[in-house]
Amino acid sequence: MRILSLLTILLFTGACNSAAPDKQTSSTSYFDLKTYISKESQRLSAANPEITKTVIVNGSQEQKRLHIADWPKELSSFTDADLNKSAWQGLFNVKKTPQSVYYTSDNDKVPVKSLKVDYKDGLVTGVQVLIRNENSLYTSTDTLSYVPDSLYQIKKTQHITLMKEKRYSITGRFH
Repeated sequence: MRILSLLTILLFTGACNSAAPDKQTSSTSYFDLKTYISKESQRLSAANPEITKTVIVNGSQEQKRLHIADWPKELSSFTDADLNKSAWQGLFNVKKTPQSVYYTSDNDKVPVKSLKVDYKDGLVTGVQVLIRNENSLYTSTDTLSYVPDSLYQIKKTQHITLMKEKRYSITGRFH
């Protein structure tokens, strides 16, 4: 339980460290990750699936089988990575294939470096996000993966100058 408490603190600390304005636009130029995850959260709240949740912090692991009480909170790292912020418009390159759309940005003001959305028969089959925040004192890298009805995963590496690097991951596997 200590690991879950520590992880919650780390998640809130990271969420407060946004490198770009949080304004939303009324239209969406890119994949609407915020709306997609919101709909998935509603669907999962209604279905109430059982998951096996594994939390690893600096090599120490805890695993539980449970039902998630608050899916919007559980998946908030994904909604925070939404590309459709007004300050970010035009800052992503878009590459499309028949099975996926890949968004990338090398702009220093945009922490979301890439978003890949995989499709099959017009339905989303997977989402992968890379977020990187960096300044002279702090570096943070998040890798987010979501596969509907299969798994979600949040991996984070933090390095604060003069401190030891911290690594953690949360993996939820659906049953």
